[in-house]
Amino acid sequence: MRTQHSAGEVGVPLAGGGCSGGSSEQSPGSDLDCSPALGLAGGVRAIRGVMSHYWSLESLHSTNALVITDGPQDKSGLADEVGSEDDLYNEFRSSSNRFGHPGGGGEQLAINELISDGSVCAEALWDHVTMDDQELGFKAGDVIEVVDATNKEWWWGRVLDSEGWFPASFVRLRVNQDEPMEEYLAHLDGASEGCGASMGGPLGPGLPCKEQMRANVINEIMSTERDYIKHLKDICEGYIKQCRKRTDMFTEEQLRTIFGNIDELYRFQKKFLKALEKKFNKEHPHLSEIGSCFLEQQTNFQIYSEYCNNHPNACVQLSKLMKIKKYVFFFEACRLLQKMIDISLDGFLLTPVQKICKYPLQLAELLKYTNPQHRDYKDVEAALNAMKNVARLINERKRRLENIDKIAQWQSSIEDWEGEDVLSRSSDLIFSGDLTKISQPQAKGQQRMFFLFDHQLVFCKKDLLRRDILYYKGRLDMDEMEVVDVEDGKDKDFNVSVKNALKLCSPGGEEVHLLCAKKPEQKQRWLRAFTDEREQVQHDLETGFTITEVQKKQAMLNATKSHPTGKPKAVTRPYYDFLLRQKHPTLPTALPQQQVIMLAEPKRKTSNFWHNIGRLTPFKK
Repeated sequence: MRTQHSAGEVGVPLAGGGCSGGSSEQSPGSDLDCSPALGLAGGVRAIRGVMSHYWSLESLHSTNALVITDGPQDKSGLADEVGSEDDLYNEFRSSSNRFGHPGGGGEQLAINELISDGSVCAEALWDHVTMDDQELGFKAGDVIEVVDATNKEWWWGRVLDSEGWFPASFVRLRVNQDEPMEEYLAHLDGASEGCGASMGGPLGPGLPCKEQMRANVINEIMSTERDYIKHLKDICEGYIKQCRKRTDMFTEEQLRTIFGNIDELYRFQKKFLKALEKKFNKEHPHLSEIGSCFLEQQTNFQIYSEYCNNHPNACVQLSKLMKIKKYVFFFEACRLLQKMIDISLDGFLLTPVQKICKYPLQLAELLKYTNPQHRDYKDVEAALNAMKNVARLINERKRRLENIDKIAQWQSSIEDWEGEDVLSRSSDLIFSGDLTKISQPQAKGQQRMFFLFDHQLVFCKKDLLRRDILYYKGRLDMDEMEVVDVEDGKDKDFNVSVKNALKLCSPGGEEVHLLCAKKPEQKQRWLRAFTDEREQVQHDLETGFTITEVQKKQAMLNATKSHPTGKPKAVTRPYYDFLLRQKHPTLPTALPQQQVIMLAEPKRKTSNFWHNIGRLTPFKK
């Protein structure tokens, strides 16, 4: 359990290696001196004690800020007591800015020894929302098998069939490691089944088990919501308010990047909590009807999309600032003055991302213990679906925003590009592949590589010698096209025999394009892709999804920088990776990556050029 210490209770490191503060009878040579063995309890708290006692936000004008005390004191003595700023900074940094994980060298060795002897189990203290494919997601209370703890901040673990990295500060090691995980999980299942078997029995003062469990879930929702409001308030008043006073250290653009729209989240969550309080039955929590609160505010929850999309940028900006001494001291002084818990700023800023993902879990648990006859049952059921949709929408928007940089890079790799940028109308690549294109009036087949985006279909020609180079050949406006399935046989419009074909026609029939796939399954996949494109356009219209002009320009600017003028542009390996990672194409996972890339290119027949040259007898002497 973490404890909060005031400045007066924390020992200050003396030049001789002892501690002052706390008990006055403590001697420098006693067992409780500030030795390295104390880890966080001695080193970090002592440093923070110094900072909270001597440093002020106003004193952090520069890295040479003067140490100011509350009363007169000998400056030379103070310098000896506190040590140089470089020593303080180095000790602060060496203690790591992620507190709470087993960081001592001895502890790390002990953990690794346990892992080498067998599996080590840990219990999740908080939900971990995965922001990366290689990270392991879990909920608070989950049991994690620790596979590798070589890195003291990020461990590799396993939950059921999933494996990945997770922050060590989010878990605590189980005290009894001798109990096998299977037995531990069986014990948990047995406990829950025991409660389920006694659903009708009393569990508390006159309440059946199910109603008591519902009361517990309601109380948890209310408690976590109040804690979350305090958390947002601390960030807004403890960090943002103080940062805005320091115009010499922060620009408005920096603050917007670091904190996003968290002040907007704070205002919304206060209103949401008031609505919950009105529906909360303090005397009989199980009778509370809070489902309607989520339904009424479901559209307002979408403001989390902006925050979640900005969060990776906030982490990058914050990591840059934390390499500078005065910012490390400043943020720590902000935390201490606001009396916030012992977590770094990046940990505080992650909480809203976790919160929006936790609502569906809480509502699912509430629905589980709500009788179908309860007045709140239908509202809770609808609220669960609504919050799942909100979380899904936020994830989708995040994916789309990440894709615009890839689309801009793709466009910059295309030779002879004409017309407006793809991003001017589109933000997602839905499907891509090779098709034979037949257009009027020539009715001549041309092999082209097609890329289906929302609102438009772009087609390119592959270079004859370098198949990784594409040349722009045109595009079709899908808002003005109708997709028609064509039966195998002779086509009346083009007077040619076709197989695995479909048509793209303009409403008036002025423009008709015939597209032929190599196999029937490829044709069906394209038909599904065209349907997906129309559905996505409609969904974007209903949800109001848009990419701002600033985001489009920035993506194109980044792509231009990655392709300097004077160098040949080519569709390189990252481009193929981008295509193969899309959610629509399905490729055999058992094949090596080199073979997968070969599948994406059409096979070419062996050239008979040199064979034919050899047969030209007139040239022989």
